[in-house]
Amino acid sequence: MKTFIIISLLAASLFADHMHRDYDTKLPQLKMPDNNLTFQMIEGYRDYKIVATHFRTDKKELRYILANPIGYNALKSKAKVMPEGSKIVKIGWSVKKMPLFSVALEADKIQRIEYMIKDSKNFDANGDNWGYARFIKKGDKFMSWQKGTQGCISCHATAKESDFLFTSLQSTFK
Repeated sequence: MKTFIIISLLAASLFADHMHRDYDTKLPQLKMPDNNLTFQMIEGYRDYKIVATHFRTDKKELRYILANPIGYNALKSKAKVMPEGSKIVKIGWSVKKMPLFSVALEADKIQRIEYMIKDSKNFDANGDNWGYARFIKKGDKFMSWQKGTQGCISCHATAKESDFLFTSLQSTFK
């Protein structure tokens, strides 16, 4: 019986250690300096649906645009105004030539993860009801964008007619 208890405790310890290591791979504890949005607010974004891809020519960056279920359903229904709780995530990748198909490019390294969340209670000062966050990858670590969100706000202001979104649901992802 003692052997069974010792083995059970050892197995539980190993499982707890494994779970702790999984926890360590979650998003880092980072916060935007001017609006307190955190990286953890999009925990689970890897399970969001892809709604579009873009290539930013000035940055030579491939971008995947994802939406949480609230945002995805609104985009799918062609809502004019996104509902509260919509989250749109943009992942920017550098590109490289594909080793086995040299006339094509593929995603290489993550450069940034950005998101916007529709929250009129906390983000109505700009008239857009969106909160913005940008996390830049330097080496193996992410950092909060220390310049704040004014750049996000001024750029998205040009898309006022589409509820401040540049992206619509591409037919490929419907």
